[in-house]
Amino acid sequence: MSGLIGFPNPVNEKAARSVAAGVVVLSTITLVTGWHWLLILIALGFLARVASGPKLSPLGQLATKVIAPRLGEPVLVPGPPKRFAQAIGATVTSVAAVASLALGWHAVGTVALVIMVVFATLESALGLCVGCKIFSVLMRLGVIPPETCEACNDIWSRPTAAV
Repeated sequence: MSGLIGFPNPVNEKAARSVAAGVVVLSTITLVTGWHWLLILIALGFLARVASGPKLSPLGQLATKVIAPRLGEPVLVPGPPKRFAQAIGATVTSVAAVASLALGWHAVGTVALVIMVVFATLESALGLCVGCKIFSVLMRLGVIPPETCEACNDIWSRPTAAV
């Protein structure tokens, strides 16, 4: 894939899990310090990753260029579910940033950050991508068309890889 805009397919699962670990760290720092302005950086990171994968995201660059290569051979997984998960993160953190910073509803920001910590911890520590599971359900229901992710649609043709 060339160009600045566009999401990679496939995605290195080790890089995705590293990005999730970074989200856990940033969200936890925000919760502990009360620095809700960090929601802006977290939301912008998600928006950058939705638009371009790791290309425009400092956290994505760190994960793909520094951390993941040190974790061994890549484990490739389909990109569309990961992009969908990033879009959920972008939505949650953008709403939280607006609610917390523009409207003064800090409780909304706090709840969103707790959700981010839980979901990103599941991804980084256990390899459980909640957004990817939602993507799968939406594909089975026909909301997301099969051509969006052929690899997701035909799980029996791809080899399984240890994470």
